[in-house]
Amino acid sequence: MKKSLDLVKHRWTFIVISLVIILPGVIFILLGGLRASIDFTGGTSWDIYFNKDKVPAGADIENTLKSADATFITQLQTKPDKNQAELDLLAQRQRQAFQAIAQQSDNGLVVVRTGQIFDNTDEKTVLTNALTQKFGTANGFDPQKLGLTTSGPTVAGEVTTRSFVAVILASIGILAYLAYAFRKVKRPWRYGLCAIFAMVHDVLVVLGIFAILGYFFGVEIDSLFVTALLTVIGFSVHDSIVVFDRIRENQIRTPGEPFDSLVNHSLVQTLVRSLNTSLTVIFTLSALYLFGGATVRNFVLALLIGIISGTYSSIFNASMLLVIWEKGEFRRFFGGRKNGPKTDAPTRQPVTSAR
Repeated sequence: MKKSLDLVKHRWTFIVISLVIILPGVIFILLGGLRASIDFTGGTSWDIYFNKDKVPAGADIENTLKSADATFITQLQTKPDKNQAELDLLAQRQRQAFQAIAQQSDNGLVVVRTGQIFDNTDEKTVLTNALTQKFGTANGFDPQKLGLTTSGPTVAGEVTTRSFVAVILASIGILAYLAYAFRKVKRPWRYGLCAIFAMVHDVLVVLGIFAILGYFFGVEIDSLFVTALLTVIGFSVHDSIVVFDRIRENQIRTPGEPFDSLVNHSLVQTLVRSLNTSLTVIFTLSALYLFGGATVRNFVLALLIGIISGTYSSIFNASMLLVIWEKGEFRRFFGGRKNGPKTDAPTRQPVTSAR
């Protein structure tokens, strides 16, 4: 095989680039930039439509809802005969003040997240009337187009738990599958771990960018975001497997070739295919982001970021980590044994000796 492009030579450069990309996002995650939607925290989401050219400021909408709710709670406290829902509402407002966070979208839509609106009370009616009085004539607010979605704290807790379990189970399944699929290769679990490292890279990139967007622009993550993360995980691992499978094939064809050279040839052979596949998906998602509805925009954005990151990590991270590991560079880098394993030690033995 003729070497046409030496990617493996710059393996540490690619790793450093990944760290530079991930670090700002991790900082904003620690700063609390990830804003959970009502899917995870509980509450009510309002889809409020105005005339496209007369959308009021988000602060005006927030203040109108807060003022109306405060007035309603004051009146409810003096009501002699309260039903159970009204008692629950008062108890909830005692524990946590009513909050309203507006996020402007397109086509006259403003999405507002508030505290939970309780059924069997007049709260929704009072708040809707306040919006109509404030914005009905001036801004074209139509209460008939108002959409409300409420999620209680119990449901939100279940969504959070199931989302976390889904990601953990997916990671374990991926590691087990790769260890089995590459069982005839020496130390097959390394392939699984390198794919997991690349997957974690992609997840951190998506989470980090959404933490930055949440910190500065109030963008929230919801259950669709978790779906996007699981899709990104699948794509990332799929792309890594394509490269790893070519490495395995080349080990069979040229068992005596140095491992770093063999990996480089495998990357060059699969590079065009990986880029073509990813670009097809990216173009489709870009069109959906530009022309799709506002309700799926953050979902599509998460997919876009994840696919781009997954393409990078499968080519420039997963295989590079495999080479670094095989050559013992981790030990040398962290001050361990200076003489790592020989470059071609893992590949001198025929891979297919186990049938």
